[in-house]
Amino acid sequence: MPVNKLIKDVRKRKGLLKIIANINWLTVEKIFNMLVSLFVGVWVARYLGPDKYGAMNYAVAFIALFAPLSRLGLDTIVVRNIVQNPEKKDEHLGTTLFLKFIGSVVMFVLAVVLINFLKTDHPQIKIYVLILAFGHIFKSMDTINLWFQSQIQSKYTVFSRSASLAIISLMKIAFILTQSPLIAFIWTLLLDMIVSTVFLFLFYQAKGEISIFRWKMKISVLKDMLKDSWPLMLSSIAVLIYMRMDQVMLGSMISSRALGIYSAAVKISEKWYFIPIIISISVFPAIVNAKKRSEKLYLSRLQRLYDLFTWFSISFALLITIFSKHIILFLYGKDYLQASSVLSVHIWAGVFVFLAIASERYLITENTTKISFYRNLLGAVFNVILNVILIPSYGMMGAAYATLFSYMVSGYLSNILFKKSRKIFFMFLKSLFPVHYFKEIRNKFN
Repeated sequence: MPVNKLIKDVRKRKGLLKIIANINWLTVEKIFNMLVSLFVGVWVARYLGPDKYGAMNYAVAFIALFAPLSRLGLDTIVVRNIVQNPEKKDEHLGTTLFLKFIGSVVMFVLAVVLINFLKTDHPQIKIYVLILAFGHIFKSMDTINLWFQSQIQSKYTVFSRSASLAIISLMKIAFILTQSPLIAFIWTLLLDMIVSTVFLFLFYQAKGEISIFRWKMKISVLKDMLKDSWPLMLSSIAVLIYMRMDQVMLGSMISSRALGIYSAAVKISEKWYFIPIIISISVFPAIVNAKKRSEKLYLSRLQRLYDLFTWFSISFALLITIFSKHIILFLYGKDYLQASSVLSVHIWAGVFVFLAIASERYLITENTTKISFYRNLLGAVFNVILNVILIPSYGMMGAAYATLFSYMVSGYLSNILFKKSRKIFFMFLKSLFPVHYFKEIRNKFN
């Protein structure tokens, strides 16, 4: 074998091993998070009961609607830019930090003002929103995580979040054992944001190539970033409308108790969304590089990602649907039994979440992020309209069906409307009928 080819093969293998290691780190974190949630999170839900648990989740869901303002759709854009232009990393990171801080302050003001116009059955929810909105100002420091993503070194982010989770979980257990009020658990949500930020800062200062204090904010970079990211920011707002509006509307239109039961199902249903996120984060640099090398290789990698996501999500949703009642009874108890019906419907939205996450990477690589906004806007519009129609008559189940259908519209059906995204529509169909794999196997034996 020629020396040059050998070197190339070794480099490819090292890159693949780095991606696999990165996926492993992120997977370990999410599994750890999931196990802690099953123990501590469920314990908190049982301790608070559906009414108080619903009040807490109302505040969390309301704040989530404004979270895109603190991120500004910059994350994947910044990772892409650093991969493509590593010599300008200080400018990209510094400008991102500045933009995220300004966005977080705007988010704080809007959330605190608008919560006063909503009807709630818990007067203290306004205080909960104030506390959580303030915590999101610290989230601007998540810019550090983007550097680690671009270097496929997410283990440092994992260390930071896991350490924070362990500390905060111990605090929650202490509050349960001492019969503390709901407000104590709200404070832990704020502390989680602060503690994880501190750990992330310390790791970056120890492992980063340049100190955070040498990052630069540059106006020309700022303009380019906002030009690329505004569709993603608006898209994120639309996403969170159809991911969280059901909870806000259910809490306002029915009761906090209904929201508490519904939230129990949603927590389980959304717990597995980390799988497509960590895989796509880890393979995104490889997909960008494949685009540079060969269109055929690029599309092949995307199709394999779709195949994996399609069949894993369908299999998992079917399994949860069959055992939904047993899962709810085991984890939350009889007070939350109604959540089993919600779970059996809501879990299928995950199939379209997987597809949306995979296609998001395609749209970013193709620099057609406006489509993300348009299709997520369609999903948000359908979600709000269906919730208004279905929640008064069907309560929690109406919210679940509204969410499922809006995810289907946004994550899949809307792709047929745009020329650049039709390829995504047919990739999913190809995944459902993976005859291309049988052709590949036949070709190998011929």
